[in-house]
Amino acid sequence: MYVNGEWIEAKDGKTISVMNPSTGKMIANVPNGGRFETRQAIEAAEHAFKSWSKLTANDRAQYLLKLRDLMHEYKDELAEIVSLEMGKPITEAKGEVVFAASYLEWFAEEGRRIYGETIPASVPNKRLLVIRQPIGVVAAITPWNFPLAMMTRKLGPALASGCTGIVKPAKQSPISAIAFCKLVEMAEIPRGVINLVIGNAGPISDEIFENPIVRKISFTGSTEIGKLLVTKSASQLKRLSLELGGHAPFIVFEDADLEAAASGAVASKFRNTGQTCVCANRIYVQRSVLDKFSEIFVKKVQALKVGNSLDPSVQVGPLVSSEGLEKVEEHVHDALAKGARVLCGGQRIGGELSEGLFYEPTVLAGVNTDMLITKEETFGPVAPIIPFDTEEEVIQYANNTEYGLAAYFYTQNISRAVRVSEALEFGIVGLNDSIPAVAQAPFGGVKESGIGREGGHHGIDEYLEVKYISMGV
Repeated sequence: MYVNGEWIEAKDGKTISVMNPSTGKMIANVPNGGRFETRQAIEAAEHAFKSWSKLTANDRAQYLLKLRDLMHEYKDELAEIVSLEMGKPITEAKGEVVFAASYLEWFAEEGRRIYGETIPASVPNKRLLVIRQPIGVVAAITPWNFPLAMMTRKLGPALASGCTGIVKPAKQSPISAIAFCKLVEMAEIPRGVINLVIGNAGPISDEIFENPIVRKISFTGSTEIGKLLVTKSASQLKRLSLELGGHAPFIVFEDADLEAAASGAVASKFRNTGQTCVCANRIYVQRSVLDKFSEIFVKKVQALKVGNSLDPSVQVGPLVSSEGLEKVEEHVHDALAKGARVLCGGQRIGGELSEGLFYEPTVLAGVNTDMLITKEETFGPVAPIIPFDTEEEVIQYANNTEYGLAAYFYTQNISRAVRVSEALEFGIVGLNDSIPAVAQAPFGGVKESGIGREGGHHGIDEYLEVKYISMGV
């Protein structure tokens, strides 16, 4: 772990094993820290905040840009670590490193644009000013599916705004966080500005939420855990940013470019083996083009290569855990029992890949709303196709969920594009675009998919307090 610029083990010497989901073999033991180490990290961040927050925005930007450059320099090494510990295909992992570095670059520049205001006073002998100041020590709790990108999407705006903090990575993917902090050390970012604590969520989370030094928490994970964190934050009214679960609809209208729509659906659904919070979970196809789209889509899915994530020709890797694989199997079995049929895939992969957690890229037809797969986030390589007849009908289907993170639709009709974009109850809408996330745009959901936004100029606001100064002159 990395605390106050030093590398430390857990106080009690306990460790956590990290497994390679492609092979089922252990690749490392990492420290299993708890409240003691977390408190050390928080106190180090508090001490560092006093000087880090006083630096100019330009000075902080230079540190972030140096860290960005190091991520590019060590792109191959970082990607290999990500691929080994959580099974992301190596080509995608390299893309994640570049994506992660883009957040450091964006917020390095955005930190220079933290502006204040002057407000006309009601009397001549007053001046009314508004300034924005860093909130203080923050905690970033990151997920396993984008271990680097989710870290920089939180730390980039925090550091650029003058905050300091701690990172708690997922147990499945802590090695990439260790490597990132090695780059932090190489970038000579001052001691205590970024601290890394690894371990079981319970004791670390308890210290974060009970320690009054921590003013803000940013969490990416499941809606269920997000709700628990809201409750835990109440006693101190800590500020939260929550990027939670999704159940994204992907709508193909009869006037869509079907080739582009099918390619977009494959890119969205099978990216990271279907283990993304914004991936297509429900593919709705207008009945008049159902057969044609299904044929194109299935051919593209069947062409995907499955295998060890370190193979550069592989497009679909393993599931991250046995629990994830079991959920995929449950969803498929439930759908088949209720009348769905398999157009391709539908089985766990054995043979030479039997030691890993592999499942065939799968397409299901004949899917209806009674099936689990239309109600729950699968988080795996299974694409259910559901027919619809009218625009009004599919909007109702799409919005009929407690989630509201991302939605996608394909059409070439400009009036429909406007109507549907405005009618979908989601924080992110991809119109003829299946991969909309970029550093310069806001990312986040509505309903039970989260609170707040990451990315864009909106992302830095989450780490700033607004102070009003009424000055008599």
